This record gives sequence, C-alpha cells and structure tokens, in this order.
Amino acid sequence: MPFIEESDLLELHKDIDKAQIINERLLDQIKFKNKELKKSKIQRNIFAGITAFFLIGGLAFTSFTAGLSSSNSFDKQNNNLLVSIDSLDAIKTRISNLKEQNEELSLVKEFYLAKEFLAKEKIYSVQVKSFVDNNVTLASEALTNTLFVKTNPFYSYSLGNFETLQEAQSFRKQLVDIGFEDAFVASYKEGKRIQIEDPY
Repeated sequence: MPFIEESDLLELHKDIDKAQIINERLLDQIKFKNKELKKSKIQRNIFAGITAFFLIGGLAFTSFTAGLSSSNSFDKQNNNLLVSIDSLDAIKTRISNLKEQNEELSLVKEFYLAKEFLAKEKIYSVQVKSFVDNNVTLASEALTNTLFVKTNPFYSYSLGNFETLQEAQSFRKQLVDIGFEDAFVASYKEGKRIQIEDPY
C-alpha cells in the first residue's frame, strides 16, 4: 500500500483549499455575469417593447390619417371625375377641330410647295383639254396635280406634275386607255409651256 507523507498531505489540502477558493470566486463571477446578462436582457426587452410600441403607434396613426385623406381624396376624385367627363368632351371636340385645321393647313402647305416646285423646275404634265374661255368650274386651283396655263388664245388644263418624261408618258397612256384620246405630254417651266413632248 502506498504511503503519503504528512507534508505532502498538507500540501494537497492546501491545493484543494486554493482550488475551492478559486472555484468560489469563479462561481461568484459567473453569478455576477449572469445578473449582468439578465439585467441587459431586461433592458433590451424593455427597449424592444418601447420601440415596438412606437412603431405600432406610428403605423396606426399613419393608417388612420391615410384613411382620412383617401376618403377626402375619393370625394375630390368623384368631383374631379364629373368635371373631367365634361372637360373630356370639350377636349375631344377641340382635338377634332385641330385635326381638321391641321389637314387644311397640310393641303395649303402642299399647294404652296407644289407651286414653288412648278415655278423652279422643268416638269412634265399631260394636257387633257383646251378651252377658249377660262372655265373655272372644271377644277379648282387648289388641286396640286393640276395645271391651268394660258396659251394665247386658249386655257390649257393638264393633269399630273412629273419630274421625268417617262412618268408623264405612262400617265398619258392610262388617260388614253380611259377615254382621253387627245391627251398629250407637254413640258413646263416657271408656269409656261416649253414644248409638246413625244407621246411614247
């Protein structure tokens, strides 16, 4: 059987006592830390509760005011809707009038552009008739593809304004096919006839 000396036994008891003291200190520190953790948990829970309370209160207030403003805006929208329907009819009428005016202006613009083109360039047209009198009931001068030229003593009526002789000859053939057998192609510059062109 092993033998332990008394001095070793005393040392062993001292070590055990030291270990117990260290254990007690550690247990005290653990208890203190646990108290601090519980305290911080309580503080955190209180802070989270207060934050949630304010957040829910803010949402409730926002929802309530949004409900009031939406009911007010709904009433305003109904009033605006009634006004808008009347305004919409007026706007549609105005748009329709503006479209008509735009079409008229477009025709006028085309007329003046065509007149400028006719005045500057050599063009070809198919003469369909000549009269001694200026018979303005046959056509309007607003027609951009119609020429009214005074060649003493006649007034000539020509259809089409073509840049090339071939286009005019092709158009002349179509007119002859539908019954204008006397139609011929003539060239014009600055509103005056230059010459009668070859029909083919």
